[in-house]
Amino acid sequence: RTSTYLHFGGAAEAAFAFYKAAFGTEFTGPIERMGDLPAHPAQAEMSAEEKNMVASVKLPIAGGHLLIGNDAPAWMGTLVHGNAMDIGIELDTHAEAAHIFAVLSEGATIEFPFEEMFDGNYFGGLVDKFGTQWLISSPGPA
Repeated sequence: RTSTYLHFGGAAEAAFAFYKAAFGTEFTGPIERMGDLPAHPAQAEMSAEEKNMVASVKLPIAGGHLLIGNDAPAWMGTLVHGNAMDIGIELDTHAEAAHIFAVLSEGATIEFPFEEMFDGNYFGGLVDKFGTQWLISSPGPA
C-alpha cells in the first residue's frame, strides 16, 4: 500500500475532518495525541497545547491509498509548504470526482478548474485551505 504523510502546524485534526467529509471514509483508528506518546529522554516537557496536538491520524481515501497526518510542534522543526508534490486521485466515476473536487474547493486556490479535457476525461487541480495540493481526475460522465 502507498501512504502519503501530511504535516500540519496545529491544524491536522481540522484538516482530516475536512478530508473525511470529502472522501466519505472513516479514520482507521482513534486519533493519537502527542501526549499519548512516551516522552523521549532528551525531550523538554510538552505544554498542554502540544500534548493535545495530533501525533497520528489515518484515513483511507481512494484506491487503497492511506492518508496519514500529524501536527508538528515548533520543536520538531519548521514546516514549509511548497509546490513540489501533489496528491493525484483518479476516481472511477465523474460524479464521485466532481463531488470530491467541490468539497476540497471550499476555501481553496483553484489552479485548474474541474472540467472536460481534450480526451473526454475530467481533470482539476487545487491547493486546499490547509495547503495540500490535489489533482483530481475521472472518466467523463456516463
